[in-house]
Amino acid sequence: MSSATDAGRRAPRASLGALKSVLPYALVYKGRIAAALAALFVASAATLVVPVAVRRMVDFGFSDANAGVIRSYFLGMLVVVAVLAIASGLRYYYVMTLGERVVADVRSDLFTHLTRLDPGFFDAEKTGEIASRLSADTTQLKATFGSSASIALRNLFMFVGAVAMMVVTSAWLSAYVLAAIPVIVLPLFAAGRAVRQRSRRAQDTLADATAFATESLSAVRVMQSFVAEKFTAGRYRQAAYGAYEAARSMAQARGVVTAAALFLAFGSVVIVLWAGAQAVVAGSMSGGTLTQFLLYAVLGAGALGQLTEVWNEVSQAAGAAGRIGELLAVEPRIAAPAKPLALARPVRGEVTFDAVDFAYPGRGDEPVLSDVGFRVAPGEVVAIVGPSGAGKSTLFQLALRFYDPTRGVVRLDGVDVAKLDPAALRAEIALVPQDAFIFGASVADNIAYGAPGASREKIAAAAKKAAADGFISAMPQGYDTLLGERGVTLSGGERQRIAIARAILKDAPVLLLDEATSALDAENETLVQGALETLMKGRTTLVIAHRLATIVNAHRILVLEAGSIVEEGTHASLLAANGLYARLARLQFETGAAALTAAPVAEAAQ
Repeated sequence: MSSATDAGRRAPRASLGALKSVLPYALVYKGRIAAALAALFVASAATLVVPVAVRRMVDFGFSDANAGVIRSYFLGMLVVVAVLAIASGLRYYYVMTLGERVVADVRSDLFTHLTRLDPGFFDAEKTGEIASRLSADTTQLKATFGSSASIALRNLFMFVGAVAMMVVTSAWLSAYVLAAIPVIVLPLFAAGRAVRQRSRRAQDTLADATAFATESLSAVRVMQSFVAEKFTAGRYRQAAYGAYEAARSMAQARGVVTAAALFLAFGSVVIVLWAGAQAVVAGSMSGGTLTQFLLYAVLGAGALGQLTEVWNEVSQAAGAAGRIGELLAVEPRIAAPAKPLALARPVRGEVTFDAVDFAYPGRGDEPVLSDVGFRVAPGEVVAIVGPSGAGKSTLFQLALRFYDPTRGVVRLDGVDVAKLDPAALRAEIALVPQDAFIFGASVADNIAYGAPGASREKIAAAAKKAAADGFISAMPQGYDTLLGERGVTLSGGERQRIAIARAILKDAPVLLLDEATSALDAENETLVQGALETLMKGRTTLVIAHRLATIVNAHRILVLEAGSIVEEGTHASLLAANGLYARLARLQFETGAAALTAAPVAEAAQ
């Protein structure tokens, strides 16, 4: 599957049609749109009344005899200004809150969509770039549906109203202005594509910089341990200046378009003013009429100039909408079938791999698993061992249906997992990964991640079974202590015990333990191993282990090499077979014995 990023860079010509994908989000709030339009209409009408009042005052004349009439005109204009102010405030409120709500909805739906995409998508995407789309691109949409929409609607009404009143005031002068409109508008449309292309390039470059910064800061300890701060800062500086250059190019295009449009708009007003002045001199037009027409011409030209700027912003937003649309258009490879099957209750936990082949997407045709077949009976404990890269963790990925086999079938209780709803499947499986992920939340929230409604008593009970209650209780706020991002303040063993408590609390019929005790010291390993043995009773358990001492009591052991099962049996039978398992066992046990023997010697030498 091509990544959304690559697809976007192959097609940088963002079309205004991309905004159609987010338009339905605004149309949900028809009441708010109607209120904004009503306020806009009142504000525009109030503005268009002012030139009429000015004309009457100019033609009526300013003198002491007319002071009372002039005063009433000014009082009337003050009322018009008050109406204009109130209506403009309401228009601004309705339109801006509409933009904020639209962006909140887009962000929510986009993030929800991302959570449903399969892991294969994220294998090809940068998390930092996706975060940029959630923040920077949606912020760009907020400007379009908020302030830009407000300005566009106001000036569109103003332009149409001003042109109509210009025609009413003087049809022959209006002909000059209307003849100039195509000269102003056509270059605007012609330059729009260039602005959209440069806007898209600027947004892509900014996303790259954000992705690099996110990745670097998440690995700050590695960066500092290798004294790579200067190199990393230099790389980001290059990315940031690259984003600046792309934004500068976009601003240059927008500046040229805006300047040209404003010159043409107000230049036409100057020409019309000259023609009108000749008519006043000739006596065919009053000064008040020319003043009224001139005010409408200025209002129309100003509105057209503002529309030019808004057009540029809309073109920029089209690039953001296109990038968001690409993400929303990505279909997950792993999805629930139209009519998913249901597992019989209670779930027994029988796991079967039937002639399974698998190769990771994007890595060519190199198989990770070849013709793998085995059955794990309900309640059976099966260990999986083998050299690194043999495909052990891939078996767990397929059992959870993060990927589908290229050939063969994976079953739970005799049902093809591809015919189940993935959420229903994963609800019956508890996973303890080798690299336990800890969220930047409280200890209790981390343990209850798979069971959000769990009581504090159940959370504490799971922590005690995982030998985690001791260090948790010693924390400043106990189970309410907030952990740093990815649990950086915890030791590897503490993170692992929280992950084990999380799996214990989920209480699923199938357990997947991927080196679940690898980060524990000898004392805690003994405690956790005892808890796991209690937990595994009556549950189907698959255990991946490099330390063979932890799996000697498994019902069966599967030995993988180069993606195929090469041996199967108990610990004793595999040692007697003198194959790969026996060789791995000798290496581990002999190495361990040598280390124990060397320790006293080393102490004596000191």
